[in-house]
Amino acid sequence: MKQAILAAALLFSGLFVQAQKFGYVDTDYILMHVPEYAQAQAELNKFSSDWQAEIEAKYDAVQRLQEAFDAEKVLLTEEMKKKREEEIKQMRQQAMEMQKQKFGVGGELFNKREELIKPIQDQIFEAIKEVASNKGLMVIFDKAKQSNILYSNPKHDVSDAVIKKMGLTPGETIEVEDNKDDKSGSNSKTNTGSNNSGRSGGSDTKGGSTPTPRK
Repeated sequence: MKQAILAAALLFSGLFVQAQKFGYVDTDYILMHVPEYAQAQAELNKFSSDWQAEIEAKYDAVQRLQEAFDAEKVLLTEEMKKKREEEIKQMRQQAMEMQKQKFGVGGELFNKREELIKPIQDQIFEAIKEVASNKGLMVIFDKAKQSNILYSNPKHDVSDAVIKKMGLTPGETIEVEDNKDDKSGSNSKTNTGSNNSGRSGGSDTKGGSTPTPRK
């Protein structure tokens, strides 16, 4: 009986899917075409790089103080030792607090990412809604976020239609360049040799890198 119910449920779900018009997009692929996204990523990378360098400098200063203290402590009084140890402790704490402030959950990098990326995501979402309406699609999946999609027929891919709806040209992707030597933080270039085969890439909306905590 249970097997019969399961078979009926599977049949019904299959008929339901067939009755619905659906499509999918690859938002990672779409984002590769958006100049504002490349600029936002470059800006986030710049913030991340600058903050990480500042934090590393603080940790290096702590390490130098610790090494100097270790070398000199045999010559110090107990009172002087406690004073130096407290100084090192406070400097280490300041470095850790700055790291959390810049890179922690709800930190400055997180908030900056929301500020720069969310308007772009909203723009893509509006374009997807228009394409869905024009094509009479009831459901649109995001291939970039649906890790359980094992196969999808390319004929259901409306990513290029979304790109065109945004006034962009499919295939003209924007590459974010390394901006270590560029103080403007907006270094990017257009790549017209790209194709759709790279849609499963990991161009997430995450910008910048988080430094590894030091002890």
